[in-house]
Amino acid sequence: MVQVEEFCTHCNIEFSFIHSLEEFELIQVIEIQGKKYLTGDQLSKVEKMAALHRELNINLEGIDVVNHLLEQIEDLQQELKAVKNQLRQFEED
Repeated sequence: MVQVEEFCTHCNIEFSFIHSLEEFELIQVIEIQGKKYLTGDQLSKVEKMAALHRELNINLEGIDVVNHLLEQIEDLQQELKAVKNQLRQFEED
């Protein structure tokens, strides 16, 4: 886990952006003894979302849509992989 303040300083991201992502329920922030932390899987999500916001000037609503579409693509890729594995089993029989 990485403390949010350190992450923001290191990546030049405003804390308010992290707070907004949390409010939109795009990420989960863990609070321990009054300090906020990001887990490893959340770090990569925040980096991607910050890049979309900074480089493409996409607002939070747009980031939400992009994130949802990327999750759907990932689910479809996993489903396709499972179907391919089943097909291979049928071909081998």
